[in-house]
This record gives sequence, structure tokens and C-alpha cells, in this order.
Amino acid sequence: MDTPDTVTDALTLLRSEGYVDDLDVCPDGLLCTLESEPQAFDDAVVDHLFRFEGASDPGDSSIVLGVSCPRWGRKGVVVSAYGPDVEPEKAELLLSLAGRHQPGS
Repeated sequence: MDTPDTVTDALTLLRSEGYVDDLDVCPDGLLCTLESEPQAFDDAVVDHLFRFEGASDPGDSSIVLGVSCPRWGRKGVVVSAYGPDVEPEKAELLLSLAGRHQPGS
């Protein structure tokens, strides 16, 4: 898989690979807009991880994760600000989820 240059490029690439659901993190795990209950991070697989830094502002960073959710039988994306401007609780959740990424996958 090529390395995208922008968040938009990452989303386009992941969508073309079947990561079509919009996901977000919450204290109970991973939320999918199509499911009523969160999935625990232990059940999620981070297949792809892309980080982007702002060209003129290091605080303008983003992360894009391509995530498989076996329990739901879905693949989706988590897109979030990433860096010093993120709320500490959300940053902790993002780090926990991103830590599930296996380099080379």
C-alpha cells in the first residue's frame, strides 16, 4: 500500500480497500455509526496507521487508522486530531488503539 501524502489521500486509499464505516473512540472502546454498542479495543485490529503533521504548525497533526472490527464484520476509519491540542482523555484512547497496529500490516 502506498503512503498517502494527506488525510484526504489516506481516506481515499482506505475507502478503496473497503474501510467504509466511520468509527470513533470512546471510553468503552470503538464506536461505529451503524452499531448500537461499542466494541472493545481488544476485539479491534488496526490494519493501517497514518500520521500527518501540519506544515506550518506542529499542533496541526492528524491520525488516520484503518480498523477491522471482526465482531461486527466491518472495516472502517478513525480520523482525529493528534498531538498537543487533543483532549487528554481522547489522546489516551487513540494511543491505546494505535498501539494495536502491527508495523508491516
